[in-house]
Amino acid sequence: MTIVTRIGRSMTLGLVFIGELVRSSIAVARQVLGDSSQLKPAILAVPLDLRSRAGVTTLANCVSLTPGTTSLHVSEDLSTLYVHVLDAPQPEAVVDSIKNTFETRIKEIEG
Repeated sequence: MTIVTRIGRSMTLGLVFIGELVRSSIAVARQVLGDSSQLKPAILAVPLDLRSRAGVTTLANCVSLTPGTTSLHVSEDLSTLYVHVLDAPQPEAVVDSIKNTFETRIKEIEG
């Protein structure tokens, strides 16, 4: 993979992150200002397909920097990321979102 391709894919990840940052910020603001009794916090296990420590670290940072989610732990074998989510009425959808937004882009950068 050329450096130009890697830079382009990194820029795509950055744009995806900014989009998620804005979307999540709005969602968290609504949750905080609204009826918080309806929140369904959860700790989720996100299975990982990444191949490198750098990739897993990047994913964990993207998750932690996104409002409403915090990375808690990565399994020793790097196969699972544990994430706390402020509101997860559909846990599978949250896991799918993390995998389809951030992990997919990071895997492309890993090449």
